[in-house]
Amino acid sequence: MLREGEWPRAAATLVVVESPAKAKSIQKMLGPGYEVRASLGHVADLPERELGVDVERDFAPTYEVKKDKKPVVEALKRAAKGKRLLIATDPDREGEAIGWHVARLLGRDPKEPLRVEFHEITPRVVRQAVQNPRPIDQNLVDAQQARRVLDRLVGYNLSPLLSLEFRKRALSAGRVQSVALRLLVEREEEIEAFRPEEYWTLEGVFALGQDRTLPASLYEVEGKRLWAGQGEKEGKLHLANEAQAKALAEEVKGRSYRVVQVETRERRKSPPPPFTTSTLQQAASSRLGYTASRTMRIAQRLYEGVDLPEGTVGLITYMRTDSVRVSPEALQAAREVIQRIFGLEYLPEGPRVYRNRKEGVQDAHEAIRPTDVRRTPDSVRKYLSDEEYRLYDLIWRRFVASQMRDALYDQTVVLLKDEGEKPRFTFRASGSVLKFEGYLKAWGRGDEGGVAQAVNEGQEVEAEPPLPLVAEGTGAELLEVKAQQHFTEPPPRYTDATLVKTMEELGIGRPSTYAPTLETLEKRGYMVRKGRTLLPTPLGRQVTHYLKERFPQVVAYEFTARMEDRLDQVEEGKAPWPKVVWEFYEPFLGELSQVPKKTCPRCGRPLELKVSRFGQFLGCTGYPECTYTEPLERKKEAEPIGEACPKCGRPLVRKEGRYGSFIACSGYPECDYTRDDGEPTGHTCPKCGSQVLEKRSRRGKPYYKCENNACDFLSFYPLLDQTCPSCGWPLVKKGEGACMNPACPVHDPKLVPPPKASSRAASSSGELASRGRRSSRRKAARAGESRTGAKAKAKVQEPSPPKPPKDWEELKPFLGELTPEERQAAEALALGEVLSPEAAKLAQRAIFKLRMKKGRARKEAVT
Repeated sequence: MLREGEWPRAAATLVVVESPAKAKSIQKMLGPGYEVRASLGHVADLPERELGVDVERDFAPTYEVKKDKKPVVEALKRAAKGKRLLIATDPDREGEAIGWHVARLLGRDPKEPLRVEFHEITPRVVRQAVQNPRPIDQNLVDAQQARRVLDRLVGYNLSPLLSLEFRKRALSAGRVQSVALRLLVEREEEIEAFRPEEYWTLEGVFALGQDRTLPASLYEVEGKRLWAGQGEKEGKLHLANEAQAKALAEEVKGRSYRVVQVETRERRKSPPPPFTTSTLQQAASSRLGYTASRTMRIAQRLYEGVDLPEGTVGLITYMRTDSVRVSPEALQAAREVIQRIFGLEYLPEGPRVYRNRKEGVQDAHEAIRPTDVRRTPDSVRKYLSDEEYRLYDLIWRRFVASQMRDALYDQTVVLLKDEGEKPRFTFRASGSVLKFEGYLKAWGRGDEGGVAQAVNEGQEVEAEPPLPLVAEGTGAELLEVKAQQHFTEPPPRYTDATLVKTMEELGIGRPSTYAPTLETLEKRGYMVRKGRTLLPTPLGRQVTHYLKERFPQVVAYEFTARMEDRLDQVEEGKAPWPKVVWEFYEPFLGELSQVPKKTCPRCGRPLELKVSRFGQFLGCTGYPECTYTEPLERKKEAEPIGEACPKCGRPLVRKEGRYGSFIACSGYPECDYTRDDGEPTGHTCPKCGSQVLEKRSRRGKPYYKCENNACDFLSFYPLLDQTCPSCGWPLVKKGEGACMNPACPVHDPKLVPPPKASSRAASSSGELASRGRRSSRRKAARAGESRTGAKAKAKVQEPSPPKPPKDWEELKPFLGELTPEERQAAEALALGEVLSPEAAKLAQRAIFKLRMKKGRARKEAVT
C-alpha cells in the first residue's frame, strides 16, 4: 500500500528547473526515471499593456502566461501528464514564485510536497534534494508578489509621466533604480561643488650615522598636530601657502635632533569572510574589472554546471546570498586543502566561523564558495573559459583564505625631537615588515595582477617601507627639509564595487537586485561608464531632480530601505503583503495627485501617453470626441558649434539624427557637408589624415572613428601615442600595444572583429527576398485581374543585368565573410563581366550582404 502523496518507484518524475544549462546538468545526475525540463525563467507575469493590479481588492494581481512562454507551458503540460512533479527553480523569492506559477498552470496544488532546492549542483546534493520535497513556501511567493506589484504600481504610473515630462521614449522609474540613480547624481554634484583646499607638509631626511638615513615628516609644532588634509582642522596647524611652509622650514633647520621614541608592535590582519553576492561583485569589479551584470552571468554558469571528466557538476554554491555561513563539511574540507597545499603553519587551531554584521540578513543559503574546495582552479582551468576561470579562482582563493591564519606585521614608529629645554618640533617616521603571510598567501597582498584589491573591504594592506634599526637616544642630523604642496581631493566617483557597497550599507535592494539595477540605469541612458567609473548622463540628472521635487518619498533613502525591511518581514510571515504594499502606495498616491497634468490645447482635458503600431505619442483623454494628438519626441533644434563649413563657409551646426548627433552645414540642402560628432582624441586617421573622434554606442561603450564619413577607419580600442615600427599606424591599447593595420605583417586580426550577427544579415536577405517574391506575385495577380485580352498574355520582360557596384572599394574589406561562390560572383560583377542569370542573382545577394556588413560596421560599436 502506498501512503498518501507517495508515487510508485517505477513512475517517471518531471523535474522543472529554470535554465536549459541547469536542466542538462541535473538530467545527467538523476539519470533515467527523471525527465528534466526548463521553464526558461518566469512563465507568467502581470499583463503587458494593463495595470493588472486591482487596487480596490487588496492589490489582487492578474497573471497571464507570457506570449513567448506559451509553447513552453504547453510542452510542460504535456510532459507532466501522469507524472510526479518536482519544481527545482532557483532557491530564492523569484524561484519560489516561478515554481508557484508552474504548479498553478500545471494544475497541481502548491501545498503538495513538490518543491526542491539545489543550493549547489552536485550529484550528492541533487539526489538528496529530490528525496526531500516540501510544499511551495507561500511567504516567499507573497514577498515576490509584493515586490512585483510595487514595481508595477510605480512603473505604470511614473514611467509614462517621465516620458510626458521629458518628451522622450522608453523612460522608466522604480523604487531601487531611482534611488541608485540619485546616489550617482548626488556624488557627481558633490564632485562639481568641491573646491580643493591647499595645504603644505614638510618632509625631512635625517642622518643617523654609519651611512644610515631616515626620512620623516613633520608631525607636531609645539604640541600642535600638523593638518595633512584629512579630518577636522580645528586645533591643528594648517600650512595654507608656500610662504608659511618655507618660513617654518627655515626654523626647522640648524637644530640638533634626537630619537626620543621607538615603538614596535605586532599588527594582525584577519582574513575577510567568504563572498556574499555584494562582496563578490565588489571584488570582481576591483580585481577583474567585471561589471556586476557580467559577474552574475559568469557565476550563474559556474553554479549551473560545467562538463568535467567525472561528469557535469556545478563548481560554486548558489550565488545570490547575503549570508557568510558555511557548512561544517565545507569547513573541514577547506582545512584539509590548506594543510596539503600551504602547510600546517597556515592552518588556525580551529575553523573560523563568521557572523553577519547587519541585522535582517536572510540565512537561507550559505556564503558563495566552491562546491568542492579540493577542486583547485588549476585542475579545472582547461574546462573553463578565461572569464569563468578567473572568477572561479577568485571565489576559491577567497574561501580558502577565509579559513587561514592572520597575517602578521611588525610596525615601527619612530619620533624625533629637537634638543633643548622646550622642544618645538616633532618628526615622525613609520614602517612595517610582513612577518608572516598568513591568509595573504592565498588571497594576495592588496594588489593582484596590477589591480587594486576590493575597496573598503577592510583588508587592504598598507605598504610602508621598513625603517632602519635605530635605538632611542640616538642623535640625528637634519640633512635636508622640503616643503611639499598638496590639495584636498573630491570624493571619488562610484564604480560597480563602491555603488553596490553603498546600496548594501543603506539597505537599498537585495542581492538579486544589484546587477539588474545597474544594467537598467545603463540601458535607459541614465548613466554611462567611463573606464570603471559610473557617470550620470544629463538625462539621468534631469530625471533625478524631477523625482526629488515631485516624488521625494520614492527616492528617499530611508523610506526605500524601510520598504526592503518590510518585504523581508513578509518573507518571514510577519506581515501581510497587501498591507506592506499600501504603506508605500498611499504616500505615493498623494505625491502623484500633486503633479500638474499636461492638458489638451483644444478641449482642456488631460493628455496621456498612447501607443500605436508606429510607436508612442501624446493623445487627448477625450478621444473619440477630441482627436488631438502630437508626437512624443520634439525635434531638437540645430545648435551652432562656432565653426565654418570647409565646403561653403556657412556656419556648422550640431543636429540630432537617427543614430545620434552629427555635425552638418547650416546651408543644407544646397551644401551636403556632414561629419561625425564626438570628442577629439588628438590622433589623426592613418587612412585619410582627418581627426579620430571618441564616440559612444547606444549602450554607452566607447569606440574610435574617423570624423570623415567617407573613411571607414574604426577601432574599438583607444589609440596610443606610439606608432607601429613596421607600418607607422598608431598602436591601439591592447596588451602592450597592437597594430590594427590589415596590411601590416604584425597585424592582430582580432582587432577588427567581424560585424555582430553576421548570420542575421543572411537571414535578413533571405527574408527580404522572400517578401519580394510574395509582393511580386501579389502585384502580378492584381495586374492580371485588370488586364484584358492581349495585354494579359503579353510576355514579361527579362530583367536587366545588374550593374557593377559603385562602392566596391568600401565593400572589399568584407569579402572574407562571403562563401567562395558568392565572392567569385561579386568580384566578376565588379569587373563588369557578363554573368549568367544564376550568377547574377548570386552576385546581387553577395553585394547585399556586403552592404549590410559595411553598414553595421559603421553604425554599431561592437565590443
